Amino acid sequence: MEKPLKRIVIVGGGTAGWLSACYVASRSRAAGGEPLSVTLIEAPDIPTVGVGEGTWPTIRSTLAEIGIDEDQLLLKCDGALKQGSRFEGWMTGASDDIYYHPFTAPPEAPPRDILAAWRHVSPDVPFAFAVSPQPAVCEAQLAPKQSSMAPYAGALNYAYHLDAGNLAAELTKQATGRLGVTHVRDEVLHAEASDDGNIEAVVTRSGNRVEGDLFIDCSGQAALLIGGHYGAEWIDRSNILFNDRALVVQLPVDENSVVQSQTSGVAHQGGWIWDIGLPTRRGIGCVYSSRFLDDAAAEDELRRYVARIAGEEPARSIAPRSIAFRSGHRAEFWRGNCVAIGLSAGFVEPLEASAIVLTELSLRALMDNFPASRDVLAIHARRFNDLFQARWDRVVEFLKLHYLLSQREEPYWRAHRECETVPQRLAELITLWRTQSPSGYDFPLADELFPAASYQYVYYGMGGQLPNRLPTPGERILGQLESVKQRTRSLLSALPPNRTYLQRLQANPPSAREGRA
Repeated sequence: MEKPLKRIVIVGGGTAGWLSACYVASRSRAAGGEPLSVTLIEAPDIPTVGVGEGTWPTIRSTLAEIGIDEDQLLLKCDGALKQGSRFEGWMTGASDDIYYHPFTAPPEAPPRDILAAWRHVSPDVPFAFAVSPQPAVCEAQLAPKQSSMAPYAGALNYAYHLDAGNLAAELTKQATGRLGVTHVRDEVLHAEASDDGNIEAVVTRSGNRVEGDLFIDCSGQAALLIGGHYGAEWIDRSNILFNDRALVVQLPVDENSVVQSQTSGVAHQGGWIWDIGLPTRRGIGCVYSSRFLDDAAAEDELRRYVARIAGEEPARSIAPRSIAFRSGHRAEFWRGNCVAIGLSAGFVEPLEASAIVLTELSLRALMDNFPASRDVLAIHARRFNDLFQARWDRVVEFLKLHYLLSQREEPYWRAHRECETVPQRLAELITLWRTQSPSGYDFPLADELFPAASYQYVYYGMGGQLPNRLPTPGERILGQLESVKQRTRSLLSALPPNRTYLQRLQANPPSAREGRA
């Protein structure tokens, strides 16, 4: 007899746990009929890892779907609008070694035609600036939208920089206040299995026994269910991505200071530094490999960077927080009636903000194909595992591309170019791209995490080899690149600075607008 899955138990809070609770509850309610019962168990006083605060543009549709107000999100989470990533020093380390990976894609045209037009019209202009207005908007530190534009809509594609702790708090409020999620403050000690091997219940420190039909493991690196109970194998990817440490600091900023439009990634001898601008502070982290850089040398790199952007006194006074991590993921993300989402599923260095978007994609895959009963759990698990094994492979490949194309000569960077550290599929793609541009044929997954445009921005931004023969560009593609120039000029004159956009929002918050309605 079929046994429907009605009780969802989420183990762990933080961004992954509360985003899971909101998404499952909202999708269940929108489907009609009797909604799923969603319970989240969160251990009190366990700090989050908090290695990054960047998101991917998919977050806008996710937050809109679960009913989060965008303006309220920005105000409550000390948020800013993110339009991509800026990379400094990754290719040669020279002062002019800068390229952008913007969120707005090149014109709709065959990639080879775009390359031909770029080389024909603007050979001295960096690829991203020639094919998208967004890098110029980022350089000017402008917002991607005007204050009059609708929530979650903009003139350019965008995501957010957010205070991760405040984001979890806002999601908690939405889940428990509007979506009917039950919140249990307790620590899960272990799981109890039923006769068929599935998890029947989890047992907490206070002695509570919480039963469920489907369990979502959001317990972070502890991986209490997928690792602790099921023993799902961990696949180490540190042979490809070497970084395993981060030193993190937060610098307060003046209320009238410039707010960055992008995450900045600044390369150094043994890794890189992230710099994320929020309205009240900058989150800065020195990512490095302990194999190539000791902790003291990494702290020196961090202090030098802080001195460069803020002065010698702040650089002397910082007290960095140290985080150790492993780059890798589970061999199985779904086993029995347990799905691992967030850090329990895996983690790689915070380059290109893949953590939250992988959570989003996991939830979408789960709810788009929610099991009708226990009888089909094994089928869903196999499909989910195949899909997310491929997704994690894609993440590892895309991050490796940033290192593989570097021409830097420090031991850390040379080691990244050694053949045995390069995934076979990526090596084959690099060979292909010497004669043809990255295209959709290289990335056939539905909802590719990093589409062909992302690879084009990184590959050509870092001086990737162009095909020897390019077609003569036609009038259509030449007109499209001319339109990029015109749109760039228009946006530069029309969009407000990030700080101005956020100050207007603070002066006219949603609550005030509602009060005047």
